[in-house]
Amino acid sequence: MPTSTSKRDAIIHSALTLFAERGYDATTIPMIATDAKVGAGTIYRYFENKEVLVNTLFQHYVTLFREALEKDYPKESGIREQFHHLFQGMVRFTNEHDHALYFIKTHTSAYFLDAESREQFSHLLMILQNFFDAGKKKKHIRELPSKALIAIIFGGFLQLYQLIRAGEIEASEELLAGVEESCWDAVRHHQ
Repeated sequence: MPTSTSKRDAIIHSALTLFAERGYDATTIPMIATDAKVGAGTIYRYFENKEVLVNTLFQHYVTLFREALEKDYPKESGIREQFHHLFQGMVRFTNEHDHALYFIKTHTSAYFLDAESREQFSHLLMILQNFFDAGKKKKHIRELPSKALIAIIFGGFLQLYQLIRAGEIEASEELLAGVEESCWDAVRHHQ
């Protein structure tokens, strides 16, 4: 019989997958229960309702993503090396947490996010915004709003990741290096 920890983990995994693929409104507690192979009542033992579940997921994965970007961040390095670190953090996070980055992106402005979820996301955005602001100050990054630069990087990366998941493109170190260079070229200041 599965332990309570493995049941909770199964619920979280199923909820993440379904919320990412179907969205919050199209995902029901019975769907999550069926996918997780638990009863719907089991979900309510861990989470008061669907809104609490989605906020718990959102906060958890935003925290993990933020940690992936911050871990060993090369503060004293140049802008290009810092960009490399951030890009590789996205790759690692996506490889370790299938669906999580897409889930975060598609739910960042959702009506059901609570104050804690919004605050956690704000902290994540600050890492990226600070990077772009510092790069613009040093004239290494294009003079575009930081949120636009973030959208360029994440939009391209997420589309690539969807193509990889769909089997339309094969992931390789060479491909990811080329995509990183293309993303860098999109945001860097051209002399």
